[in-house]
Amino acid sequence: MTVADVKKSADQRMQKSIETLKADLAKVRTGRAHTGILDHVMVDYYGTPTHIAQVANVTLVDARTIGVQPWEKKMLSVIEKAIRESDLGLNPATVGDMIRVPTPPLTEERRKEMVKLVKSEAEDAKIAVRNIRRDGNESLKKLVKDKVASEDDERRGQDDIQKLTDKFVAEIDKLVSDKEKEVMTV
Repeated sequence: MTVADVKKSADQRMQKSIETLKADLAKVRTGRAHTGILDHVMVDYYGTPTHIAQVANVTLVDARTIGVQPWEKKMLSVIEKAIRESDLGLNPATVGDMIRVPTPPLTEERRKEMVKLVKSEAEDAKIAVRNIRRDGNESLKKLVKDKVASEDDERRGQDDIQKLTDKFVAEIDKLVSDKEKEVMTV
């Protein structure tokens, strides 16, 4: 392993942390409906836990309503039950062969709770990025110890990894501030 390999590995791992944060932030409810809310809800499809999107067509009916149209009629009640029992606080209703999932408007108190949740997710992502920085720095020290790299290479590598860390922490802060605005918008 070389100094360049350590930097590349740190960059890739930090990028994955950002992608994970984006996925987690997509699950946080805002006042508007979006199909991503139902992404992590699983239904029992012939004994196998399956994502809703794999057994039904999930669309937006209007700004506050998600429409779920199962491909098999007998899945209606199973999907409705799965949505109701999820931790999303949604109350689906079956209308013909479609399930309508209205998203209730968020109260001010609930919006503040959502912002706290967003900040908590961001802090977890920052911790992950800092842990990756620490791992990278330890790898650089090991390279010097094994006489694969010089101390100058180690210092330059640590500076580069710190710049990467700063870049990804700034990106996390931007994602969080955008999501905060989205959540607080009535």
